[in-house]
Amino acid sequence: MKTLQHWRLRRPILWYLVLLVLSAIAGGLIPMIPRAAADEGDGNLPLAHVADIPLPGRTSRLDYESYDPDRHLLFIAHLGDGEVIVVDTNASRVIARISGISSVHGVLAVPAMSRVYASATGTDEIVAIDEATLKIVARMPGGHYPDGMAYAPDVHKLYASDETGSTETVVDVRSNQRVATIPLGGEVGNTQYDSQSHHVFVNVQTRNELVEIDPAVDKVVARIALPGADHNHGLLIDSPDRLAFIACQGNDKLLVFDMGARRVVQSFDIGKDPDVLAFDPGMGRLYVAGEAGVVSVFSVKGSNVAKIGEGRVGPNAHVVAIDPATHRSYFPLKDVGGRPVLRVMRPG
Repeated sequence: MKTLQHWRLRRPILWYLVLLVLSAIAGGLIPMIPRAAADEGDGNLPLAHVADIPLPGRTSRLDYESYDPDRHLLFIAHLGDGEVIVVDTNASRVIARISGISSVHGVLAVPAMSRVYASATGTDEIVAIDEATLKIVARMPGGHYPDGMAYAPDVHKLYASDETGSTETVVDVRSNQRVATIPLGGEVGNTQYDSQSHHVFVNVQTRNELVEIDPAVDKVVARIALPGADHNHGLLIDSPDRLAFIACQGNDKLLVFDMGARRVVQSFDIGKDPDVLAFDPGMGRLYVAGEAGVVSVFSVKGSNVAKIGEGRVGPNAHVVAIDPATHRSYFPLKDVGGRPVLRVMRPG
């Protein structure tokens, strides 16, 4: 009886000790949860995780991406592997790898021409790809260190930022010939086309300026100082709302620029080392992706811009593209559990 009574007294203590051990084990397993799950909903981010699509190649840097909504194809620059990856977003799988594009940085789909353009920084070229065959069809001189690109449809010209060359390279896409080189006087950030003014705008990031180019004559027609800017790299123009959004890597700021008044009207703190911006016109949402993996999300309603959330999407989530039909956002991540993936998110 004494032994049984002794056991009954000790049993709660033993169970307590077992629970402590199990809790410790569970706590030790938490860091082993895949990043795809651990990153979801991190911070105050109004996005929900949908899926991670496996990407081919090494765990090396992924750079710009561009989406063709007509074909439901997403083109991703795999800089470290020197190739463009093509993802069918309807099927959620990779359908092609276009190699031979050395240190590819920029990529831009032009659906009206059934063309994709990629900037091969390793060979200082602009490479043209046929969307129907997914084959390279032309190579053109791209200045020095070609990066972001924009297309001016009225004049059938492609404009490429020569980041360290301090120039803008202009290519006639009908002849696949370089037709102009425009000096900009400083290190060049991203380039965007404004469908309202029919002009091209370029960040000159070492001068904290926004430069305006007239594609009809391929000359600089205005240099606009950006108060509050520090190394203005990322650029997106919302032409219907007459706004430009400028991401500054030097001070982690987003500047809102009034295209009509030609001045900065708002400034926001954003995630560290911002890079690529994307806009969902249907929802009126702006996404700013940063090298630290933090994404900042803004509501844009006409001239009213407000920050609605910010949080971590994944490691090095510095690039984002939007499907305007489904409102899904796509983030290429170079290393999730030892492999590259395309992280798909939806509004939460």
